[in-house]
Amino acid sequence: MTTVGERLVEGLAVRGVDVIFGIPGVHTIGLYRGLASGRLRHVTPRHEQGAGFMADGYARVTGRPGVAFVITGPGLTNTLTAMAQARADSVPMLVISGVNRRTSLGRGLGLLHELPDQAAMVRALCQTETLTDPAELGPALDRAFAAMLGARPGPAHIEIPTDVMDLPCPSLPDPAPVAAPPTTALQALEEVARLLSTATRPLILAGGGTRFAGAELRALAEALDAPVVLTANARGLLHGHALSVPASPSLEAVRELIRGADAVLALGTELGPTDYDMYVNGQLPDLSGMIRVDICADQLDRHPARLTIRADAGAFAAALHLAVSPRKTDGAARADTARQTARAELARLHPAMPDQLLMVEAVRSALPDAVIVGDSTQPVYAGNLFYDHDRPRGWFNAATGYGALGYGPGAAVGAAVALPGVPVVCLIGDGGLQFSPGELRTARDEGLPVTFLVWNNAGFREIAEAMEQAQTPVIGCTPSPLDMRAFAAACGLPFTQVAQNPEALRGALIAPCDGPRLIEVQAR
Repeated sequence: MTTVGERLVEGLAVRGVDVIFGIPGVHTIGLYRGLASGRLRHVTPRHEQGAGFMADGYARVTGRPGVAFVITGPGLTNTLTAMAQARADSVPMLVISGVNRRTSLGRGLGLLHELPDQAAMVRALCQTETLTDPAELGPALDRAFAAMLGARPGPAHIEIPTDVMDLPCPSLPDPAPVAAPPTTALQALEEVARLLSTATRPLILAGGGTRFAGAELRALAEALDAPVVLTANARGLLHGHALSVPASPSLEAVRELIRGADAVLALGTELGPTDYDMYVNGQLPDLSGMIRVDICADQLDRHPARLTIRADAGAFAAALHLAVSPRKTDGAARADTARQTARAELARLHPAMPDQLLMVEAVRSALPDAVIVGDSTQPVYAGNLFYDHDRPRGWFNAATGYGALGYGPGAAVGAAVALPGVPVVCLIGDGGLQFSPGELRTARDEGLPVTFLVWNNAGFREIAEAMEQAQTPVIGCTPSPLDMRAFAAACGLPFTQVAQNPEALRGALIAPCDGPRLIEVQAR
């Protein structure tokens, strides 16, 4: 007899899944039965939120869904924060949970891990379904993968009652193909090509929807000679390119570049405030004349535009490149002015930001082609405003969108699992580290080359400064930091402490290390 749990693992493997992030419990033993075959690697986090963040980090660097197994009730509620972060940043994540036996659902019997309606709780975030018939397992997986990959990526959820997990399950049908993203009508493509080919100061705004389309974006930008403003989730796509503007549209220098454009093409960006109006001053230039391309129809309805086109950003950029008339304008000069002015602007925003940026650049210098996974901490905020990373999909963090503190350690583990041998840096503050300290031990268990770089300013300094600016008494912003040396030892990690100095940090980073390690920066 082959059970539902065993068929589930088969169905995931044939759909390209190679790792499960999860914590087993009495309500998921039936799911774990399938893992005994060894077809999928299992990674054990220390908290279900960490499992979700690991699935997120894995998905961000691969483009394939990260998968988490969690228990009924608290296991799923613990994972909801990670699912919300994935939804905000369009990350494909499949969470498979248990739920109590079929006859108990909705009856309020007081069973272990019981919720009034577990699926209803998840439905506010993403597609969810309850598998009550083993014959529906294959179609349920098809629907989940279609939801995650068929349009705007995001999380999906399947819950399996405990009395269904061990039922006999027939062989699964072949996976249904995921529907191709919508394509643009020829007439719309021709109109866009005409508008951009006749513009003298074209500009591209590139968001997370382009993160797997670096070659297409580069070719189009070069044909149009158009500067490309890269939001935080698109950084690394055009490292060192003359047309690249790796700076936030929240900066006045970038806004001036937008104002000077006579044609703006927005590719795969939701125009969210954490990228476009971080300081909530409402001074973003009028973009109602833009040409907007997005895979999500709902997104296209949220902002006025001259033309809205529902399409995959990369596929559209590739087709548009073939349709435009190449030219040379002053694109490189406009981009250079914006870059220089944007960087200089950091000091006016906060006197410490230039030094914080130098520390981020020291990481890039010491560990070229590394993945930097950020948490909500001051150097990450500085980097989101201005930073040019050297690897596509190598700079991402939770300081945009949903903004979940404690994201970094789990997401860094997920990225390292997905990219064997690639150095991964988790850049996190001392406050954020205390949200998810256990995931450092997961990195130790798995022997992953993750550097946990802790920016220790002994509290929530960013929040304290915001309270001061708001003329509010600073309360609750000085939680005592961990003794980092002792904590590293408890986790079995090599430890180095450095002052806030780029050369000192670089020296610590280039020191050889076979597995995970912890480096503490004593922030000024």
